[in-house]
Amino acid sequence: MSEQQIIGSASHAYEVVSGWGKLPEGITYGYTHGIVVDENDNVYVHNTSKDSVVVFDKDGNFKTSWGAEFEGGAHGFYLHRDNDGIEYLYFADTNRALVVKTTLNGDVLLEIGVPDRPDLYDAERRYVPTDVCVAPNGDIYVSDGYGQYHIHQFDAKGQYIRTFGGRGSEPGKVIEPHGISINLRGGEPEVYVADRGNGRIQVFTLEGEHKRFVDHNLDKPCSFYFFGDEVYLPDLDSRVTVLDGQDRLITHLGEDQKAYKQQGWPNLPKSYYRPDKFSSPHGVCVDSQGNVYVAEWIFDGRITKLVRQK
Repeated sequence: MSEQQIIGSASHAYEVVSGWGKLPEGITYGYTHGIVVDENDNVYVHNTSKDSVVVFDKDGNFKTSWGAEFEGGAHGFYLHRDNDGIEYLYFADTNRALVVKTTLNGDVLLEIGVPDRPDLYDAERRYVPTDVCVAPNGDIYVSDGYGQYHIHQFDAKGQYIRTFGGRGSEPGKVIEPHGISINLRGGEPEVYVADRGNGRIQVFTLEGEHKRFVDHNLDKPCSFYFFGDEVYLPDLDSRVTVLDGQDRLITHLGEDQKAYKQQGWPNLPKSYYRPDKFSSPHGVCVDSQGNVYVAEWIFDGRITKLVRQK
């Protein structure tokens, strides 16, 4: 029997469950980019294979898979309970330059293509959406993280509202705005942008006005998962970061300062990987019990479950 591995800190200790989720024969992961959990603690893994959405129950038993249309373009992945009380999935497809809203079963309800901004996008200046989130009023925010580095706001029906951001390092500007989410922990909702190229979080109002930076205890923040007063961030340079309600560091999970410095990273030899160390965290989510799920950017995927210790 293998020895139990515990990582984290005194207040946030977790048992490591490596290789979580039993894939059936005939299904393999591509790069595992995103991971979310629904109200019943079912876990949805978004990856670049033909089975781009793989669904497990909370015990890691396979339930279903779908999403061939996202093969190769799977990237941003967001679960949101809309104002009708129903949970939906939102996708940012880098290959098709498309944002898609679906039911939890994959039925397509909305598609948002390239914003009608010929002053920003043309044949040379591509639009490559990397993440998506939804505000309390239903507005949809999309980060163009691999294109021209703008953030676009649409209403719930996909009608264009405004654009903010743009390339740069000064307040209001971003470099590789890789992830985006809505912070509901304070007095008013805020847009959190993983300003990855600048190694920071940038916080905006819902109207796109710069409010502040969070630039401590971060490396290459990819995205966000808010859980209670805390926020969990996959830092691509080999760790998961947990911040408190004031965005102060609680702990780093599975940190490995050697992994991302290796030749060939992120696709390192299998002999390198260790259950209690991360190499390239790209997505994270937290279930109702406080357990953490981590998806890593590796060619054949890697999912780790961290079981919260009481």
